[in-house]
Amino acid sequence: MTLRPFHPADESAVIDLWVAAGLVRPWNDPRLDVARKLSTQPELFLVIEDEDVIVATAMVGYDGHRGWVYYLAVAEQHRGRGFARQLMAEAERLLIERGCPKIMLMVRADNAAVIGMYEGLGYATESTVVMGKRLIADAAPDAPRPAAE
Repeated sequence: MTLRPFHPADESAVIDLWVAAGLVRPWNDPRLDVARKLSTQPELFLVIEDEDVIVATAMVGYDGHRGWVYYLAVAEQHRGRGFARQLMAEAERLLIERGCPKIMLMVRADNAAVIGMYEGLGYATESTVVMGKRLIADAAPDAPRPAAE
C-alpha cells in the first residue's frame, strides 16, 4: 500500500473509482475537476495504490481560512481496511503543516455509513447551510440536477 500524490497517468483509474463510488454527477465533468485541481495545490490530490491499483483518493484544498476534502473514495472491495482513515490523517497532517485551523467536508445527507465513518474520526455535523452557485458550466444546461445540488 502506497499513499502518494496523484500523477497525471492516474486520471482514468481515479475517475473510474469515482464513478464506481457514486461520486460523479452529470453536471460535473470529473476530467475538468482533475485538471482544475492540478492547477491549484496538486500536491494535495492524494491516492492510495495497492499492488499498482488505485484503490482510494482524496482531493484536499486550503484557501487560507479552511481546509476542504472532496472526492474521498475507496474502492468497494478495499473498504474496511483503513484507507479512508489514512487519507484523512494525511489530509489533516498536510493542512496543519500549512497552518490550517479547521477542516471541512461535505457528505450527502443520505449517506449514513460515510457519516458514521467520519464521526468515528472525530468529525461532527455542523449547523451550517452549504450554498453554491455554478460559475462555469461543465455540462449542457439541461443536464438533470436535483434541487438540493
